[in-house]
Amino acid sequence: MNNFFADFAQLMWGPWLLALLLGTGFWLTIRLRGIQFRSLFYALRLTFSKERQGQGDISHFGSLMTALAATVGTGNIAGVGTAVALGGPGAIFWMWVTGLVGMATKYSEGFLAVKFRRVNDKGEISGGPMYYLEEGLKRKWLAMCFAAFGACAAFGIGNMVQANTTAIVVEDSIGASKMVIGTFLALLTGLVVIGGLKRIAEVASYLVPFMVAIYFAGALIVILNHLDQLGSGMRLVFEHAFTGTAATGGFVGASVANCIRYGVARGLFSNESGMGSAPIVAAAARTNHPGKQALVSMTGTFIDTLIVCSITAIAISSTGVWTSGATGVALTVQAFTAGLPVWGEHLVALGTITFAFSTILAWEYYGEKCFEYIFGGKYIPLYRYAWVIFVFVGAQIELELVWNLSDAMNALMAVPNLIGLIFLSGVLSRETKAYEAGVRDGSIDKFD
Repeated sequence: MNNFFADFAQLMWGPWLLALLLGTGFWLTIRLRGIQFRSLFYALRLTFSKERQGQGDISHFGSLMTALAATVGTGNIAGVGTAVALGGPGAIFWMWVTGLVGMATKYSEGFLAVKFRRVNDKGEISGGPMYYLEEGLKRKWLAMCFAAFGACAAFGIGNMVQANTTAIVVEDSIGASKMVIGTFLALLTGLVVIGGLKRIAEVASYLVPFMVAIYFAGALIVILNHLDQLGSGMRLVFEHAFTGTAATGGFVGASVANCIRYGVARGLFSNESGMGSAPIVAAAARTNHPGKQALVSMTGTFIDTLIVCSITAIAISSTGVWTSGATGVALTVQAFTAGLPVWGEHLVALGTITFAFSTILAWEYYGEKCFEYIFGGKYIPLYRYAWVIFVFVGAQIELELVWNLSDAMNALMAVPNLIGLIFLSGVLSRETKAYEAGVRDGSIDKFD
């Protein structure tokens, strides 16, 4: 089974899917007339506005923080390290490109999620790709496929993988056993997720800003301590993006193709634009127009890739450790240790733990809504209890099979979602123009 899913995941995450994800982002950027460049600052202001009109379970800010809880994760630490280690510093440039076009994708997902959302039998909002594939595209079988893949992927990449990462880091840091770590993590998760989305959003609204601020401050100190090398580090990013990177030190060299491949792949893995996960929580935001939440959702990719990923990548590049031969978390640890000899390793460990825990919380909601779409809301409490149990299990076991299964399910989630985005791009273009016209003439309030 492991070999099968490893081969299948490699096939699914081949150049064709990366091209489809990136190409969809470019297409939506064109159809939406570069909305991520025209409206970013307005979108950031809108994130902190208080919406008093419209339906929804949580605020714009709560929705964004929950989405960031899922996306700002180990990909920002281990994923960036892997991209630079295998693709060279030029991979950072292609990560930026991915983030910029991914903002249009994330806007589109958020818009459609709110437009086609519905109220369930408990009076709660349900939305996401399942609903715009069914009601917008009129393809219920695609919606069912997405929901099935999403429910499976959640237990992998959003649960057991994160729990296992946390257990390994804590065990290495303080020597606690995985049994103890798993028990504590499961109990902590249960206290949050049993309370549903409102409690998840409340915790995320405190945890995400804290963890991003601490991690950003640490990375900034590392960069400032190597300020004399910042210019040369940035020059490598732009030069190697188009020339590839020759072998040097422990670095084995990378072609332009590998540079693009790893930059795009790690960027997409980090911000999840096009995968269809973030619009599930975007649908729950309290708003009186889909365009508002769409803009707020768009800022998530900006924060995740163009701020958090970038600060990690620049720290690695400017400290020069990218030639050491290390990869993943180990490379990020080397960069932070070079700039913060005493606290660097502990800061990366703290970032990994908090990022992983926040991902567990947010992905529970994603998986729950996919499960609800297939089976209804009757068995949701059982789903939440199962989620807590699998957190404990994930902390104990070897996860190679889980990783490969998760990679395959994530790719399978993306395909129906991208189909929906492409074929509904006309609706997005038309209604976005109407929304912007309404904001300009005052018929749609800017801030409530």
